[in-house]
Amino acid sequence: MKRIINNIVFSVFVLVAIFALNACTNKHSEGDGHNHGAEAATTTDEHEEEENVAILTDEQMKAVGIEIGMIKQKQLSATLKANGGLRVPNSNKANATSMFGGVIKSLNVEIGDFVKKGQVIATISNPQFIQLQEEYLSINSRIEFAEQEVARQRELNEGNAGAKKNLQSATTELNTLRTRKASLQQQIQMMGINPASLSNSSLKSSLVVTSPISGTVSNVFAKIGSYVDVSSPIAEIIENTALHLDLQVYEKDIPLIKIGQKIDFVVTNNPNKTYSAEVYSIGSSFSGESKTIAVHSRITGDKTGLIDGMSITGTVSLDNVLSTAVPNEAIVNADGKYYIFLVKEQEEEPHDHKEGEEHDHNHDHGSEKGTQFVRMEIVKGASQLGYTAITPVNEIPHGTHIVIKGAFFVNAKMNDTGEHGHAH
Repeated sequence: MKRIINNIVFSVFVLVAIFALNACTNKHSEGDGHNHGAEAATTTDEHEEEENVAILTDEQMKAVGIEIGMIKQKQLSATLKANGGLRVPNSNKANATSMFGGVIKSLNVEIGDFVKKGQVIATISNPQFIQLQEEYLSINSRIEFAEQEVARQRELNEGNAGAKKNLQSATTELNTLRTRKASLQQQIQMMGINPASLSNSSLKSSLVVTSPISGTVSNVFAKIGSYVDVSSPIAEIIENTALHLDLQVYEKDIPLIKIGQKIDFVVTNNPNKTYSAEVYSIGSSFSGESKTIAVHSRITGDKTGLIDGMSITGTVSLDNVLSTAVPNEAIVNADGKYYIFLVKEQEEEPHDHKEGEEHDHNHDHGSEKGTQFVRMEIVKGASQLGYTAITPVNEIPHGTHIVIKGAFFVNAKMNDTGEHGHAH
């Protein structure tokens, strides 16, 4: 149905262009009839060239989304395609957990937040926290009393006035209290409280949970009011700077992989953006039952939008051979042949363009009469990640701009009869 609608739109577009062209032609014919014979020969000579030329105004180009760009050099000849995923090593992942059970009193982070090591993630409240502090404060006086009892029993034992078992019992009690104090001291320190500064007026009913590493919050498991214990993580933090690519390569293809090879890859849910990586390690064991081996690659360049766990499709460059290539949307199929459209520069208004510069419209190339596009026949080669290698039938001057998007529309405009090729 979309193809039928597109055909109707193009047919109307072409008919309007024909009427405008005919009206213009009639005016010239009425005013310049005496020159018709003199121009006949020139028209015949230029007829073949005009068949491969289309002229579009800036408004027409904007309306259909035609974009101008450059021919590029891509590694498309010797490549290996494989699937994989983005991974962060376990050493760069961490859970923020509480050392004690309690109710979440405050939660300070959301998914996607960046946190530093030691930053407060949440606070937890529990009445037992106060009980531990109270016991720690009271145990000192109990130890003091136990020490006095041991001294008294020792004196009695030395004077044969007391039983030896009473001294042993008093000594055991003192040691038990000292052990309990050491345990309470460690627990209070783990709560983030300095035991030396603890007093009856500074008892705390809540404790803080901090981030064990610096990174991005990838998941939050708790919410305010929920109960968490020692085994319940509150949030997961991932250090995305350690994000790398694991490409799953079949055993027969492993000999083709070398350290340092370049990989172009796209994320499965966003195939329009290409990322780059470089092989730094090749696995030595199979991944599960898939009979594939993980090839670890370091992501180079932009990492925007990449998250641990994403599925990807990658292409490994097996050599350094560069091919002349254009986006797939730059190629049209007409009468069994493949073409691209070159932008015919205006001689009176030369412009300098940076290599690789692309435009959303043709304003820099056109004139008041519009922009001229010349159709050039090419031979298609290998296609990878949205690009196709081409071999032009005729030489294309270096720096020539081409239509990189919307060649389908330019071809339809050129075929004034309404017959048009299909984007390939």
